[in-house]
Amino acid sequence: MIPPATASRFRAGWWFISLGIMGAIWWLSSMSDTPGPPLAHPLDWAAHFTAYLALAYALGRATGRLGVALLITVWWGALDEVHQAFVPGRDAGVTDWLFDLAGAWLGSRWATRHRGARQDGGEDAAKQG
Repeated sequence: MIPPATASRFRAGWWFISLGIMGAIWWLSSMSDTPGPPLAHPLDWAAHFTAYLALAYALGRATGRLGVALLITVWWGALDEVHQAFVPGRDAGVTDWLFDLAGAWLGSRWATRHRGARQDGGEDAAKQG
């Protein structure tokens, strides 16, 4: 079992990672042209899916709650799409947000299931020993 002080530092680390990902998403969506080659469909949707999967995973580890991680991530995706509507050369799209949502759903589920699986394994090992 992880001591409480270590567990809270571990969660704080995930909050910093979450904020870093949120900042990177905001920064990239503020640019008229993103770095690297332009991504055509479906590659840009894969980028949306991956970015929001990572954000939801980090938030899931930070909060330990699927619903909270999913809600924050989906809200951030919607806010980012609205933000992009005001950036010259960018546009907002419902399809982009749906890929954000799909990545957020998987990332938040994976983060919270992964944690639960380790705890269950530890309990099973204790019962057997």
